[in-house]
Amino acid sequence: MSHTPQSPFVISTHDLGRRPGSMRELNLTVPAAELMGTEVIGVQAGNPIELDLRLEAVMEGVLVTGTAATEATGECVRCLRDIIHDVEVDLTELFAYAGGRHPKIEEEDEEAEPLKEMNGELLDLEETVTDAVVLSLPFQPLCRPDCPGLCPECGIRLEDAEPGHSHEILDPRWAALSGLTDSAEPAASDLPKPGPGPQARG
Repeated sequence: MSHTPQSPFVISTHDLGRRPGSMRELNLTVPAAELMGTEVIGVQAGNPIELDLRLEAVMEGVLVTGTAATEATGECVRCLRDIIHDVEVDLTELFAYAGGRHPKIEEEDEEAEPLKEMNGELLDLEETVTDAVVLSLPFQPLCRPDCPGLCPECGIRLEDAEPGHSHEILDPRWAALSGLTDSAEPAASDLPKPGPGPQARG
């Protein structure tokens, strides 16, 4: 994660001036700094992420709310077809003023994770956006809910196969018996030829 002022995810709150109740809205598009997700599905590095945000100064710091929208790419786990998955997630994060203590928050939820701290007047949204996007991605992405997948015998996509596509599967035990039966049957050339019939007496 990048935490430098040069990162597109870093936002200045100078205009809020630590005045509780002051706020501003912000719309911007930033590139994903790195892969958000897994090899199966994820937002690729460099993909644009549209952020629609509201920054509000509160007693403890700056509350950021809004949405993030982007596209994830991957492949269907059933048929391996390439897919595009639209992503839109809600964002809510309180960034605490650096070095401040927040006993009220600590008393209300002792098990809560520590608040993200600001760097002076700057806050970094990269981790917040990444976590929200990754958690929204499907664990088993599908090209469509009823995807029939691949034929387990030949690997063809069943969606592209002829109607009634199937393979005759012979139980190996029956296959062995079939071989014995075939070897036990004599060939037509091995059968005895019938002799001449009885001759009529004169």
